[in-house]
Amino acid sequence: MGKDEPARARHVAIIMDGNGRWAKKRHLPRALGHQRGVEAVRRVVRGAREMGLEALTLYAFSTENWRRPEEEVSDLMSLMKRFIVSDLDEFAEAGVRLKIIGDYKAFKADVVELVEKAMARTANNTGTTLAVALNYGSQDEIARAATKAAAKGPITPETISAELDTADLPPLDLLIRTSGEVRLSNFLLWQAAYAEMLFTDVLWPDFTADHLRDALETFASRERRYGGR
Repeated sequence: MGKDEPARARHVAIIMDGNGRWAKKRHLPRALGHQRGVEAVRRVVRGAREMGLEALTLYAFSTENWRRPEEEVSDLMSLMKRFIVSDLDEFAEAGVRLKIIGDYKAFKADVVELVEKAMARTANNTGTTLAVALNYGSQDEIARAATKAAAKGPITPETISAELDTADLPPLDLLIRTSGEVRLSNFLLWQAAYAEMLFTDVLWPDFTADHLRDALETFASRERRYGGR
């Protein structure tokens, strides 16, 4: 990239927030908000691919989400399974590679099997990598990475980075959170050290590829100094 060329994002992460509030504002069941959230995922993944992003990481289910009502967790799992089944063909044909970060093996066996088959089918794709955070918590990820690094030798930022769930992805450039909340919620804490951040009031079910494009244009206008001048 030349000195005067705008920065180009390679890796974008999104905290998809606001499904429940979207439904509440419309006096609709919370489950319908999650369904509309899945539709937003489809739009944004297609947009990311068309815009040439190398990686898109989505915060789908955190380690803290287990505290939600059992019925809501069950609805989320059902939605995830339907999403994989209905969209896998499109992803495979479009060259999208599915990657999971977090301890997805804590889910029920049918979910684990579906996820692993989807990852295996798309493993050799060379287009956009869709990294989905499932049963993910950044503090847990850092602790796991540090333990692995210590078993191999000295602990340094480089050796920890090499053991993170995202080690095979480009460095995180831009982190977006929808719904107006301004916090990271235990998501990509290490990776976000020098990432640009964008917080929007748009609720996730209303988020579109145009919102993503606007975010990338905002990113391109920022000057990244990495602690220098």
